[in-house]
Amino acid sequence: MRLFLALVPPPELREQLGELADAAHANCGGRRIPDESLHLTLAFLGEVSDVQATELVDWVRRLTVPPGEWRLDGWGHFRRPGILWVGGQSPDPALTALHGHLWDALEGFDLTGRPTCFVPHVSLLRRARRLEAHGLPAPDLVWGYNRVDLVRSITRDWGSRYVSLARSPQN
Repeated sequence: MRLFLALVPPPELREQLGELADAAHANCGGRRIPDESLHLTLAFLGEVSDVQATELVDWVRRLTVPPGEWRLDGWGHFRRPGILWVGGQSPDPALTALHGHLWDALEGFDLTGRPTCFVPHVSLLRRARRLEAHGLPAPDLVWGYNRVDLVRSITRDWGSRYVSLARSPQN
């Protein structure tokens, strides 16, 4: 099964991100990410065995995540595959440390794929026709976090559906 670790926004923030996604979609076209799929990927694990998935569920349920705040105050994009996202204009040391801590532990599960560069972001559009943020509202959101979800990605013809398999305890 295809898994990743993510921060999942609380309902109020998810609604605000959805409003930004609506504005971006109206301005840039493409495929809007549904509100229920909005998240920050901390570690993409790819395909894992059922045995590894069970071990990861147990690990995440015991995982301690230090509380932090992430300021989302800028737009960005990945030219391929036309992803428009919102994130921070400045690097966030706490998120970078969390990302590194998670990958240190994941390597103990014989998982590979630690990226050489971590760009915290929330994807709002895929296959956008325009990747310019000109004319879009300036984001200014604060995401308080203290939990991580282990999420399964189920791919369908119309897109992906995400199912949380485990959540770390709230601090």
